Amino acid sequence: MDIDKIPIPTFLAQQNEIAPPELQPLFLEFEDYWERKLWHQLTEVLLQFYAHPLSGPQRIPIYKNFILSFSGKINQLKLVTLGLAAAAQCKDYEEALEFMTDVAAKVNKPASQDAYVYATVETARIKLYLKDMDGSRKALDEAEKILDRFDSVESVVHASFYRVNADYYNAKHEFASYYKNALLYLACIQITDLTPEELQERAYNLSIAALLGETIYNFGELLLHPILDSLKDTEHSWLRDLLFAFNAGDLNKFNALVVHFPKQQLLEQKTSFLREKIILSALTEAVFRRPPHDRAMSFQTILQETRVFPEEVEYMLMKALSLGLIKGSIDQVAEVARISWVQPKVLDKNQIENMRRNLQEWDTSVNKLGLWMESKLEMTEA
Repeated sequence: MDIDKIPIPTFLAQQNEIAPPELQPLFLEFEDYWERKLWHQLTEVLLQFYAHPLSGPQRIPIYKNFILSFSGKINQLKLVTLGLAAAAQCKDYEEALEFMTDVAAKVNKPASQDAYVYATVETARIKLYLKDMDGSRKALDEAEKILDRFDSVESVVHASFYRVNADYYNAKHEFASYYKNALLYLACIQITDLTPEELQERAYNLSIAALLGETIYNFGELLLHPILDSLKDTEHSWLRDLLFAFNAGDLNKFNALVVHFPKQQLLEQKTSFLREKIILSALTEAVFRRPPHDRAMSFQTILQETRVFPEEVEYMLMKALSLGLIKGSIDQVAEVARISWVQPKVLDKNQIENMRRNLQEWDTSVNKLGLWMESKLEMTEA
C-alpha cells in the first residue's frame, strides 16, 4: 500500500469537498484530533465515518492516505476493523484479498497477535468466496493455533473465527463441525446485531446441520436458542417443527413433515438416514418415559415404540449403544434390553408432564418403602 506524498491537511480538505454533506463535519474532527495526536478519539470518529453507508467511495483513499500514516499509534484491532470496511469497497475478491493480506502483515507483531488473527481469519473468508478451500483452511488453522495460546481475547476475534470456520464447514457439508462452530459464533455475539435475513439464514443452516449431522442426536442448545424463532411464520417454519419432532421422537409428526423434503435436496437425499435418526430418537424417548426401575424393555415393546421390523430391533439397540444415546445390555436369548441410562434432552411440555408423573411415582414408592420399614421396626421392637 503506497501512501501518496500529499500533506495530510490538504488531503483531508480535498476529501471534505467531495464528501456527502452529513459526513463533512467529521473531517473537521479528523484534522483536529490528528493535529492534537488524540489517537483514541480519532479512531472512534473514523469508525463512525466508516460505519456510515455513504462513506463507501472514500474508505480506501482515506485508509491509504490518512490512516496508514498513524496506523501504529492506534488500537490494532480497530485498525483491522477499519481495513475490513475499506476492503469491502474493492472492485472484486482478488483485490480485497490483496488488501486484507497487507492489513494482516501490518498487524503481525508480537503485541498485536489478536489483530493478526482477526485479519487472517478475514482473509480466509475471502478465500472461501474465491473457492480456495485449501487456502482458507490453512489460514484458519494458523489463526486457531495462535488463538489457543491466548488466555483471553476480544469477543470480536472469536466471533470472526467461529463464523468463518462455520462457513468453511458448511461449504464442505461437514454438518457436525458446522453446527458446533455456528453455535459458538452465536455465543460470541448479540443476535440483535444480525439482520432478519441473517437470522433466518443461520437458523436454516443450523437446522439442516442438526438434522444431517451424523453425530448430532441432541438438539437442546439449538432448540433453546432464540434464533430458531426467526423461522416462525416463514416458508421454512416446517424445519423448526421437524426439529421438535426429532427431539420428542414423534414418528407421526415426522411422517407428516416428510412431504417438505423435496424443498431441500440434502434432506431428500438423506431420507433413509433421517428415518433411522428419528427411530433412534423414538427409542430414547420410549426409555425416557419409563421410570428408572422399569427400563427392562422387551424387543416386542421396542418394536411397537419404534415401528421397525422385528429383525431391525437388535441393530437399532446396538446403534443407540454405540452412539452413546443409551447405556445398558441386551439379552438376545430373552429378547430383552436392560437400559441403565439414557442421554438427557431438552423437554417439551408433554415430556415435562411425563417426568412429573415419574417423580410422583418415585415419591409414592419411597413413602411406601418408608412405611414398610417403620412397620418392620415396630414388629421387631414388639
